[in-house]
Amino acid sequence: MAEKEKTFEESIARLEEIVGALEKGDTQLADSLRLFEEGTRLVGACGRMLDEAEQKVVKLAKGADGAPVESAFTGEAEGNGR
Repeated sequence: MAEKEKTFEESIARLEEIVGALEKGDTQLADSLRLFEEGTRLVGACGRMLDEAEQKVVKLAKGADGAPVESAFTGEAEGNGR
């Protein structure tokens, strides 16, 4: 595809449009298939963007000397009472 890469937010907005059109049920079969394929590509792209963002997230903790130390983000909330 020659179009510019969409941001995460643009991709989600387009996915919402696609879902709305498909749920409405008044599109032709060929158009529905085209929308479904576009949606599948967008879901994959959003997944990759989320994976990249997750890899960039780090948790700051205090080291033995009190200075901040970066450690890998585990994805688990610590001490949130849940």
